[in-house]
Amino acid sequence: MASACTNLTGATRLVRLLRIEGFSATGSMDGGQFMTSRWNVGGHDWGIRIYPAAKGASSTGSFWVVLQLVNNSPMGATACRASLACRVIDPTAELKPSREKIVTDYNFGYRDQENRYLILMSRDELASSGYLKDDTLTLQCTITVLNVLPVPTIRAEEVPTTIPDEEEATAVLLPSNLHQHLGELLQSETGADVTFLVCGESFAAHKNILAARSPVFKAEFFGGMKEECSRQVEIKDMEAATFRAMLHFIYTDTVPELDQPLELAVMMAQHLLAGADRYGLDRLKLICEIKLANGITVDTAATTLALAEQHNFSQLKAKCVEFIISTPAVLDAVLETEGYEHLAASCPSVLANLLKSARARKN
Repeated sequence: MASACTNLTGATRLVRLLRIEGFSATGSMDGGQFMTSRWNVGGHDWGIRIYPAAKGASSTGSFWVVLQLVNNSPMGATACRASLACRVIDPTAELKPSREKIVTDYNFGYRDQENRYLILMSRDELASSGYLKDDTLTLQCTITVLNVLPVPTIRAEEVPTTIPDEEEATAVLLPSNLHQHLGELLQSETGADVTFLVCGESFAAHKNILAARSPVFKAEFFGGMKEECSRQVEIKDMEAATFRAMLHFIYTDTVPELDQPLELAVMMAQHLLAGADRYGLDRLKLICEIKLANGITVDTAATTLALAEQHNFSQLKAKCVEFIISTPAVLDAVLETEGYEHLAASCPSVLANLLKSARARKN
């Protein structure tokens, strides 16, 4: 009797290294805040959400690094099952990789779509593990996608039993696209009830959304201030491009301007940091801090140090000081920049501490 082998599934696997620089700064993120890495595996668009400071369920106050796999494929995409695996890597190879954690049975494309989490390691355990190198966490993540192949055509006499009817497996649960809808609302200006004037440009917005995201806007529009009844508000001491980026973040929780080449991104982050602090946008402040910490150069160090002092970012301030006094050549180069002149004029106490630290390292 002739026999044949028929593949019923197709598996695709992709492995990547993900780095989180400035890991210590992520400790101030709320438990529900995350960073996303975009992947394309098995014909599907995926996102790995990394929650760097998820709150533990116990009363000990522990915080954990947690991952979640999200399918961003559009409606109608082929159903599939997938798994997410992750372990911590030492890029210097001095330590062996941590034990791999894996979450299986993600079921995408059906009504019972999974929404599970991979609990990797506590922040306290990471801090003492030796895996953090230069305040950078390196993760090795693996996505495995199991696609269900079309049922092959087989002659009736070869089929010992009937195949169950699976027509119910057609509903698709879409990932959240709230940010996209709010971004379209901002762009269309539908229902806008306030207009901001910034450096000659006008921006239409919605008071309710602004108030939900910013305690300052909430106080202005619903706290008895004069702006409460106003349909036009002038914003001073802020550039139009900065306000546009801040407004886009308020509606979508994203900052595309920070994905520009590093020099432009750092410049925007410097301006956005001041705006975020002004309007109480803590998540945007943290995003800007991370971008600035990863973009410290001779040209930006003094300006970033001044911002860190003005907005009370102690870790960013320490990183700037460490860079400036790292070598006599770097210190001399920073002293020649315009940013240093601004630092000397606006933050004399910081300048004194900087020079004191430089003398201490020299000795």
